[in-house]
Amino acid sequence: MLDTIRAQLATIKERDPAARSSLEILLCYPGLHALALHRLSNRLWRQQVPLLPRLISQFGRWITGIEIHPGARIGQGVFIDHGMGVVIGETAVVGNNCLLYQGVTLGGTGKVHGKRHPTLEENVVVGAGAKVLGAITVGANTRIGAGSVLLRNVAANSTVVGIPGRVIHQSGVKIDPLAHSALPDAEARVIRNLMERIDTLESELARTQVCLREVAAGRPLLEACGGVAQNLKDREILEFLGDADQRGQGSQGS
Repeated sequence: MLDTIRAQLATIKERDPAARSSLEILLCYPGLHALALHRLSNRLWRQQVPLLPRLISQFGRWITGIEIHPGARIGQGVFIDHGMGVVIGETAVVGNNCLLYQGVTLGGTGKVHGKRHPTLEENVVVGAGAKVLGAITVGANTRIGAGSVLLRNVAANSTVVGIPGRVIHQSGVKIDPLAHSALPDAEARVIRNLMERIDTLESELARTQVCLREVAAGRPLLEACGGVAQNLKDREILEFLGDADQRGQGSQGS
């Protein structure tokens, strides 16, 4: 137990620049309190002790604002930063060294029994207010942007942004858990792409109108009027819309 607390203190000091001393962390960090109570309630839950694990969980929710079901499995080195409003469901699995910010939900979908909450592999970072829903798996070293809603499996070394969550792969890139400003703006890139396409189409239309006026006046054309067609469904837009992932899943199923 002491080794677990020491490891937790070391993790918090490493990941939170506001942590100034071990005593401050022990007294003032609700994420640490919630995880300590959860490890007790989880042990009782696995021993099939009735009611008491849920009472401990509710007590932890009351004093920390963090609700962790006793059945959830949480690895070593997990850090819940600030933590208010975090909800972790019964069949959720949180791997080693994951980082969860305030307002995160690891929730279930439907009313079926069995596995219905997400699994986070090692070193996953979930930004403030993000929702990860259903019996999905989030690969190691993945970063989920603040406010995202993730509903499907994600490969390792990825970045997820948006509603619903869309993936931009970063294979082989080490994730900095505090670099929130480095999240890509997928919507801005797609909008910029579309604006460039509109500008090209307007230029081609104006050029075609000039050609038509020349033909109507019986004058010879000095240059060809045909433009080069551009395919709107390029990789960037497909990734944003999610079509690429769906087509990939369909080919795997067949």
